[in-house]
Amino acid sequence: MTSTTTTTGANASTLSPFARITHQARKGLTAGQLMHRLGLPMIGLAVFLMLWQWAAESIETSLGAFPGPAEVWQQADGLWDEHQASRERASKFIAMQEARNERILEQNPEAEVRIRSYNGAPTFIDQIGTSLVTVMSGFLLGAVIAIPLGIFMGMSRAMQDALNPLIQLFKPVSPLAWLPLVTLVVSAVYVSDDPLFEKSFLISLFTVTLCSLWPILINTAAGVASVSEDLHNVSRVLSLPTWTHIRRIVLPSAIPHMFIGLRISLGIAWMVLIAAEMLAQNPGLGKFVWDEFQNGSSASLGRIMVAVLTIGLIGFLLDRLMVLLQQKVSWDSKSA
Repeated sequence: MTSTTTTTGANASTLSPFARITHQARKGLTAGQLMHRLGLPMIGLAVFLMLWQWAAESIETSLGAFPGPAEVWQQADGLWDEHQASRERASKFIAMQEARNERILEQNPEAEVRIRSYNGAPTFIDQIGTSLVTVMSGFLLGAVIAIPLGIFMGMSRAMQDALNPLIQLFKPVSPLAWLPLVTLVVSAVYVSDDPLFEKSFLISLFTVTLCSLWPILINTAAGVASVSEDLHNVSRVLSLPTWTHIRRIVLPSAIPHMFIGLRISLGIAWMVLIAAEMLAQNPGLGKFVWDEFQNGSSASLGRIMVAVLTIGLIGFLLDRLMVLLQQKVSWDSKSA
């Protein structure tokens, strides 16, 4: 009976904040506890919206009044309507081609027919998808490089001493400094008449990788170096092969440190991506913000604010996703 209660409590501690509130409400939260855990965040949000509306009414820019919450909501609704209209046009375009191909095949069953993709301008929703694909590609590439290197650094003092100066040299470099170099290298190396990826995508991807791999590398090395000596002694007594030692001893102990680096790196990757897309013109959220700024219409400020809030929300959700992943693979249930 005691074991069941303990397990339930441990599971509750790993839930998201709102799920944790619901779980504890079933157990009987007092009004004061509900106010503290649910009421105060709502009050904070309400105060923020009021301050935002007050500030918006007092700020006049070259593009017009700064948008308040209501105007931003209207622009968000408009962007969704534009996406829906674009999908309808794409569906009609495909249906028209299918009908044409049917007529051709009726007249000549041996005829070669094809369906061309719809080449309309990407919508705001499409650009969100592009940014997510780019950031995850760059982040995963950085992790694939940094995690093995960090493991070997943590296990070898000599390698750590050799690589530490390079890490400290390149870690603080801004993405705006990397971007011109990456652009020139990609343009020189990636030459193809039928490219698999757009150059703008690769430029953004490699810039994200260069800026996001350092926290993973440093925290992985620190986690591996902090593995208990007792565990190393057990591995020696059992004469475990190197790979088995890493898989059974090192990685389980280092995972909490590694995920600290992964969470930091994913946040950095998301921030870096927006700047990279602005300059590389990769059709994601960064390019959307830049295009709206260049557009200079009366609706641009509101649309940019929609993008800003979307960027923040996605960043939060990516961090929560990383927490859930950590809870699946780590023995440490206290991550949050």
